[in-house]
Amino acid sequence: MAEQANNAERASAGVVAELAEGWRRLPEKGFFLGLLAAWLALFHWLGNSTLGYLRTPSLLLWMKGAYDTPANDDGHGNLIPFVVLGLFWWRRAELLAVPKRVWWPGLVVLAAAVLVHVAGYVLQQPRVSVVALFAGVYALMGLAWGPAWLRASFFPFVLFVFCIPLGSLAEGVTFPLRMVVAQATAWISNEVLGIAVVRDGSQIFSPTRTFNYDVAPACSGIRSLISLLALTVVYGFLTFRTAWKRGLMVAVAVPLAVVGNVVRLLGVVVVAEAFGQDAGAWVEQRLGFITFAVAIGCVLGLGWWLREGKEVEELKRVEGLKGGDELKRGEAGGGT
Repeated sequence: MAEQANNAERASAGVVAELAEGWRRLPEKGFFLGLLAAWLALFHWLGNSTLGYLRTPSLLLWMKGAYDTPANDDGHGNLIPFVVLGLFWWRRAELLAVPKRVWWPGLVVLAAAVLVHVAGYVLQQPRVSVVALFAGVYALMGLAWGPAWLRASFFPFVLFVFCIPLGSLAEGVTFPLRMVVAQATAWISNEVLGIAVVRDGSQIFSPTRTFNYDVAPACSGIRSLISLLALTVVYGFLTFRTAWKRGLMVAVAVPLAVVGNVVRLLGVVVVAEAFGQDAGAWVEQRLGFITFAVAIGCVLGLGWWLREGKEVEELKRVEGLKGGDELKRGEAGGGT
């Protein structure tokens, strides 16, 4: 135990030392932090004009309230800043290596962000102001450290898009997903599993009413969709360099979310048919993580397959070069 504690202490000291060294090497820190403080103060005191359910002029507090509202599925917004900071730390060597300079064209991007915020403030659309908030922070980084820093930090900074609260706007996504999940579950139950169910909109129930479930918006996949989308974006950008592979990793989030929820609801139907409504509800509430784990496994499997294909291509290329060298040596030997 003492040795483990010493190892942990040494590792912690190493991280602190590396963080201090990276901070020392970063130029224009005071310039950036001063501008950042002023920018955040603007959004704290003049960020939100709706003053509806949460009566505060602070856009930052409005965002926190949106993330913590149980009726919404925006709780992941509390975690995204830590994910972004972690990825910045992951890529610290690359970020510290890029050339840095004060880049005055960043003021143009900052002015555009101000105009977007003014539009959101006047139109009482705080989500628009959230876009302006993060665009302005990005502009300030470019102003302090230059375009090379912006290119190197575009990912992971782009992940802040997941900090935009969807709220009621998510209904435009959840409603079609509810219908797809309900239709697929009912069809497989009737035609494949031989379990008679009736679908009425997003409701699935047995003809004898021994069980009755409604595919709620949260159960239709919006939570797993957002989580999987964030996961596939991070995994795709960290693992691959080519745009089509990154795009493919992001695109699979939607079908995996749908398939995962169909599998989960089929499990609910099977258990409810055998043991009743309460048993099916227990499966729905307690075992949803299994389908999410399967979806993550599919993401990792697809990533492995894409990497494997790249390795095979590289191996063929290397073998082709070796074969060409041997052929040249053979021709040279035959001519002597």
